[in-house]
Amino acid sequence: MPPRPTPTRRPLVADDQKKGGFLSDLFAPVGGFGVTFATMFRKVATTEYPEVKRPTAQRFHGRHQLNRHPDGLEKCVGCELCAWACPADAILVEGANNDDSEGGAGRFSPGERYGRVYQINYLRCIFCGLCIEACPTRALTMTNEYEMADNNRADLIFTKEQLLAPLQGGMATPPHPMVEGLEERDYYLGKVSEATTTQQAWVEGHHSRAAGQEVSS
Repeated sequence: MPPRPTPTRRPLVADDQKKGGFLSDLFAPVGGFGVTFATMFRKVATTEYPEVKRPTAQRFHGRHQLNRHPDGLEKCVGCELCAWACPADAILVEGANNDDSEGGAGRFSPGERYGRVYQINYLRCIFCGLCIEACPTRALTMTNEYEMADNNRADLIFTKEQLLAPLQGGMATPPHPMVEGLEERDYYLGKVSEATTTQQAWVEGHHSRAAGQEVSS
Protein backbone atom coordinates (compact mmCIF):
# COMPACT_ATOMS: atom_id res chain seq x y z
CA MET A 1 0.00 0.00 0.00
CA PRO A 2 1.59 3.31 -1.08
CA PRO A 3 2.27 5.86 1.61
CA ARG A 4 -0.17 8.71 1.93
CA PRO A 5 1.20 12.13 0.89
CA THR A 6 2.02 14.47 3.69
CA PRO A 7 -0.48 17.38 3.68
CA THR A 8 1.10 20.79 3.18
CA ARG A 9 0.15 23.68 5.41
CA ARG A 10 -1.70 26.48 3.62
CA PRO A 11 -0.40 30.02 4.28
CA LEU A 12 -2.65 32.31 6.23
CA VAL A 13 -3.28 34.61 3.25
CA ALA A 14 -6.82 35.34 4.25
CA ASP A 15 -5.82 36.48 7.72
CA ASP A 16 -3.08 38.77 6.34
CA GLN A 17 -5.44 40.28 3.82
CA LYS A 18 -8.02 40.91 6.51
CA LYS A 19 -5.40 42.55 8.70
CA GLY A 20 -4.13 44.75 5.85
CA GLY A 21 -7.63 45.80 4.89
CA PHE A 22 -8.51 46.74 8.47
CA LEU A 23 -5.37 48.85 8.91
CA SER A 24 -5.79 50.59 5.60
CA ASP A 25 -9.38 51.42 6.47
CA LEU A 26 -8.27 52.72 9.85
CA PHE A 27 -5.51 55.03 8.57
CA ALA A 28 -7.14 56.05 5.26
CA PRO A 29 -8.67 59.30 6.66
CA VAL A 30 -5.39 60.19 8.35
CA GLY A 31 -3.52 59.62 5.08
CA GLY A 32 -5.91 61.90 3.24
CA PHE A 33 -5.39 64.67 5.80
CA GLY A 34 -1.65 64.13 5.50
CA VAL A 35 -1.76 65.00 1.81
CA THR A 36 -3.84 68.07 2.62
CA PHE A 37 -1.46 69.29 5.33
CA ALA A 38 1.57 68.71 3.12
CA THR A 39 0.00 70.72 0.29
CA MET A 40 -0.81 73.65 2.60
CA PHE A 41 2.88 74.49 2.98
CA ARG A 42 3.76 74.37 -0.71
CA LYS A 43 4.17 77.45 -2.91
CA VAL A 44 0.91 78.47 -4.60
CA ALA A 45 1.10 77.98 -8.38
CA THR A 46 -2.04 79.95 -9.16
CA THR A 47 -1.54 83.36 -10.80
CA GLU A 48 -3.97 86.05 -9.67
CA TYR A 49 -4.97 87.12 -13.18
CA PRO A 50 -5.67 89.85 -14.27
CA GLU A 51 -3.96 91.63 -11.37
CA VAL A 52 -0.83 89.56 -11.96
CA LYS A 53 0.00 88.59 -15.54
CA ARG A 54 2.17 85.57 -16.15
CA PRO A 55 4.91 86.24 -18.73
CA THR A 56 4.51 84.35 -21.98
CA ALA A 57 7.13 82.36 -23.84
CA GLN A 58 9.34 84.16 -26.33
CA ARG A 59 7.74 82.41 -29.32
CA PHE A 60 4.19 82.61 -27.99
CA HIS A 61 1.50 82.82 -30.70
CA GLY A 62 -0.61 85.86 -29.85
CA ARG A 63 -2.25 88.69 -31.77
CA HIS A 64 -0.91 89.32 -35.27
CA GLN A 65 0.96 92.42 -36.38
CA LEU A 66 1.63 93.92 -39.81
CA ASN A 67 5.19 95.24 -39.78
CA ARG A 68 6.79 98.24 -41.46
CA HIS A 69 10.13 99.02 -43.04
CA PRO A 70 12.43 101.45 -41.18
CA ASP A 71 11.23 104.37 -43.33
CA GLY A 72 7.55 103.67 -42.58
CA LEU A 73 6.50 101.81 -45.73
CA GLU A 74 4.45 98.66 -45.16
CA LYS A 75 6.06 95.25 -45.65
CA CYS A 76 2.79 93.69 -46.83
CA VAL A 77 2.61 93.51 -50.64
CA GLY A 78 -0.93 92.13 -50.83
CA CYS A 79 0.09 88.71 -52.18
CA GLU A 80 -2.68 86.95 -50.17
CA LEU A 81 -0.47 83.93 -49.42
CA CYS A 82 -1.34 84.19 -45.73
CA ALA A 83 -5.04 83.95 -46.55
CA TRP A 84 -4.44 80.88 -48.73
CA ALA A 85 -2.36 79.19 -46.01
CA CYS A 86 -4.91 79.80 -43.23
CA PRO A 87 -6.67 76.48 -42.45
CA ALA A 88 -9.54 78.27 -40.68
CA ASP A 89 -10.21 80.79 -43.48
CA ALA A 90 -9.83 83.60 -40.93
CA ILE A 91 -7.83 86.08 -43.05
CA LEU A 92 -9.18 88.42 -45.72
CA VAL A 93 -6.72 90.31 -47.93
CA GLU A 94 -7.45 92.61 -50.85
CA GLY A 95 -4.40 93.92 -52.65
CA ALA A 96 -4.14 97.10 -54.70
CA ASN A 97 -1.51 98.68 -56.94
CA ASN A 98 0.77 101.43 -55.66
CA ASP A 99 0.09 104.63 -57.62
CA ASP A 100 3.02 107.04 -57.79
CA SER A 101 1.48 109.14 -60.54
CA GLU A 102 0.61 112.79 -60.05
CA GLY A 103 -2.56 112.98 -58.02
CA GLY A 104 -2.56 109.22 -57.39
CA ALA A 105 -3.10 107.37 -54.14
CA GLY A 106 0.67 107.14 -53.55
CA ARG A 107 2.99 104.33 -52.48
CA PHE A 108 2.33 102.28 -49.35
CA SER A 109 4.90 99.48 -49.84
CA PRO A 110 8.13 98.99 -51.81
CA GLY A 111 6.48 96.39 -54.07
CA GLU A 112 4.11 96.80 -56.96
CA ARG A 113 1.13 96.16 -54.70
CA TYR A 114 0.13 96.64 -51.08
CA GLY A 115 -2.56 95.28 -48.80
CA ARG A 116 -5.43 97.74 -49.20
CA VAL A 117 -7.76 95.63 -47.03
CA TYR A 118 -6.49 93.30 -44.32
CA GLN A 119 -8.75 91.61 -41.78
CA ILE A 120 -8.33 88.73 -39.34
CA ASN A 121 -11.40 87.09 -37.81
CA TYR A 122 -10.31 86.00 -34.34
CA LEU A 123 -13.52 84.05 -33.92
CA ARG A 124 -12.04 81.59 -36.43
CA CYS A 125 -8.30 81.97 -35.88
CA ILE A 126 -6.67 78.96 -34.18
CA PHE A 127 -3.27 80.69 -33.74
CA CYS A 128 -1.43 77.94 -35.60
CA GLY A 129 1.13 80.31 -37.14
CA LEU A 130 0.88 78.95 -40.70
CA CYS A 131 0.11 82.45 -41.99
CA ILE A 132 3.39 83.90 -40.74
CA GLU A 133 5.29 80.94 -42.22
CA ALA A 134 3.70 81.62 -45.62
CA CYS A 135 4.47 85.36 -45.66
CA PRO A 136 7.39 85.94 -48.08
CA THR A 137 8.23 89.44 -46.81
CA ARG A 138 7.99 88.86 -43.03
CA ALA A 139 5.20 91.41 -43.03
CA LEU A 140 2.99 89.33 -40.74
CA THR A 141 4.25 88.20 -37.36
CA MET A 142 2.62 87.19 -34.07
CA THR A 143 3.05 89.17 -30.87
CA ASN A 144 2.80 88.06 -27.24
CA GLU A 145 -0.51 89.82 -26.71
CA TYR A 146 -3.32 87.45 -25.75
CA GLU A 147 -5.96 89.69 -24.12
CA MET A 148 -8.50 89.84 -26.93
CA ALA A 149 -11.71 88.64 -25.26
CA ASP A 150 -14.82 90.67 -26.02
CA ASN A 151 -18.60 90.44 -25.70
CA ASN A 152 -19.23 91.65 -29.25
CA ARG A 153 -18.53 89.40 -32.22
CA ALA A 154 -17.97 92.31 -34.60
CA ASP A 155 -15.15 93.69 -32.44
CA LEU A 156 -13.22 90.43 -32.83
CA ILE A 157 -12.70 91.07 -36.55
CA PHE A 158 -9.49 93.10 -36.54
CA THR A 159 -8.89 95.50 -39.43
CA LYS A 160 -5.66 96.70 -40.99
CA GLU A 161 -5.61 99.82 -38.83
CA GLN A 162 -5.67 97.65 -35.70
CA LEU A 163 -3.05 95.19 -36.93
CA LEU A 164 -0.58 97.66 -38.46
CA ALA A 165 2.48 98.36 -36.34
CA PRO A 166 2.68 101.93 -35.01
CA LEU A 167 5.16 104.40 -36.47
CA GLN A 168 8.51 104.47 -34.70
CA GLY A 169 11.17 107.13 -34.58
CA GLY A 170 12.63 107.89 -38.00
CA MET A 171 9.57 106.68 -39.91
CA ALA A 172 7.35 108.73 -42.19
CA THR A 173 3.63 108.20 -42.56
CA PRO A 174 2.74 106.40 -45.82
CA PRO A 175 2.00 107.01 -48.60
CA HIS A 176 5.39 108.31 -49.73
CA PRO A 177 8.01 107.31 -52.33
CA MET A 178 10.83 104.86 -51.71
CA VAL A 179 14.30 105.97 -50.71
CA GLU A 180 16.01 107.60 -53.69
CA GLY A 181 18.21 105.27 -55.71
CA LEU A 182 16.99 102.08 -54.04
CA GLU A 183 14.90 99.22 -55.39
CA GLU A 184 12.44 96.87 -53.73
CA ARG A 185 15.05 94.21 -53.00
CA ASP A 186 17.25 96.78 -51.24
CA TYR A 187 14.57 97.12 -48.58
CA TYR A 188 14.73 93.40 -47.79
CA LEU A 189 18.53 93.48 -47.79
CA GLY A 190 18.44 95.95 -44.90
CA LYS A 191 19.79 98.97 -46.77
CA VAL A 192 17.10 101.29 -45.38
CA SER A 193 17.61 102.66 -41.88
CA GLU A 194 15.11 105.53 -41.66
CA ALA A 195 13.07 107.97 -43.73
CA THR A 196 15.09 110.52 -45.63
CA THR A 197 14.52 114.26 -45.60
CA THR A 198 13.08 114.02 -49.11
CA GLN A 199 10.49 111.50 -47.95
CA GLN A 200 9.60 113.65 -44.94
CA ALA A 201 9.18 116.68 -47.17
CA TRP A 202 7.01 114.70 -49.59
CA VAL A 203 4.74 113.58 -46.75
CA GLU A 204 4.38 117.14 -45.42
CA GLY A 205 3.54 118.44 -48.88
CA HIS A 206 1.06 115.63 -49.46
CA HIS A 207 -0.76 116.33 -46.21
CA SER A 208 -0.87 120.06 -46.90
CA ARG A 209 -2.32 119.49 -50.36
CA ALA A 210 -4.92 117.11 -48.94
CA ALA A 211 -5.88 119.63 -46.27
CA GLY A 212 -6.21 122.34 -48.91
CA GLN A 213 -8.50 120.17 -51.01
CA GLU A 214 -10.74 119.51 -48.01
CA VAL A 215 -11.02 123.21 -47.27
CA SER A 216 -11.86 124.10 -50.87
CA SER A 217 -14.51 121.39 -51.04
